[in-house]
Amino acid sequence: MQVELLYLILALIGSAVLTIIFKGLITRIGGNLYTNIRGGTPRAVGLAPFLVLILLFPPPGNYLIAIIGIAAFIDDLVGRTKIKGHKLEYGQLSRGIGMLMVMVVGYFYFGPVAILIALMIQPLNIADMQPGSACSTVIIMASLMALGIVALTTTIYYPVLIVLAACIGYAPWDYKGRIMMGEIGNHSFGVSLGLIFVSFGSIIGDYTGSGVYGAFIVTLLLLLITAVLIAFIRRKNLKNFLEHNYKIIQPGFGDYVMDVLTGGGLGDLVRRFTLKKKSIIIENRLLILLGFRRLVYNPQSN
Repeated sequence: MQVELLYLILALIGSAVLTIIFKGLITRIGGNLYTNIRGGTPRAVGLAPFLVLILLFPPPGNYLIAIIGIAAFIDDLVGRTKIKGHKLEYGQLSRGIGMLMVMVVGYFYFGPVAILIALMIQPLNIADMQPGSACSTVIIMASLMALGIVALTTTIYYPVLIVLAACIGYAPWDYKGRIMMGEIGNHSFGVSLGLIFVSFGSIIGDYTGSGVYGAFIVTLLLLLITAVLIAFIRRKNLKNFLEHNYKIIQPGFGDYVMDVLTGGGLGDLVRRFTLKKKSIIIENRLLILLGFRRLVYNPQSN
């Protein structure tokens, strides 16, 4: 108990102190790690919780966090630089390889559910486009998992608390809009939440006798609940974004959820390869309600 409590204190203080340090360093260094958004904001300050997580989150989970964090940081460093002769960006390639590695390496430790661990990156990446949204998502979902595990097992699952402490230590400046997680931060928290969901799912699987199948289904449901939560938190911003950028008339909540699940650079990259320059018009009311206008929106068609 004393050792676990010490780790929690280290996670909280370490994340807070490193956040201040990286905020100052990145502001001085500039480059791709510093953006003009909101009058000048250091990106990739998510380095702070990333370092805390790979040091204090227990293996093999921290291996997956390290893999995606390194791949995501490369994206932060190179920015939107495109591969010569291609529309694909170096950052997209790095993140894509990182996600695949999380799936492959994770498969040896967790089985097929490692796919869902990697897919948790997507919603957290979209959440990070608004100050405090990713932090709120991590804090809410991790807190629910901590309470759920205590209710089912009467034990405290400390990895969840490590994630909470790392996020809370980082969060104050993010809520003020003075820093940004960057890909390294939101990707690391995405995988961390995925690992926590798998742990909770495994408990449910054992409790119900459904085993790995139950764990997979529970993890998938938690991924979808996280997407719905992010869509709710970002609903005003998403409404403006979809109306002004994608010309989706009167977008509904289904469009917001679909944007969280499939939006961003990687989602548009998939659409680019699958739809080419094809434009699909959705007129069915049920499909519109479910957000299919956002799902099939192809920027390359314009």
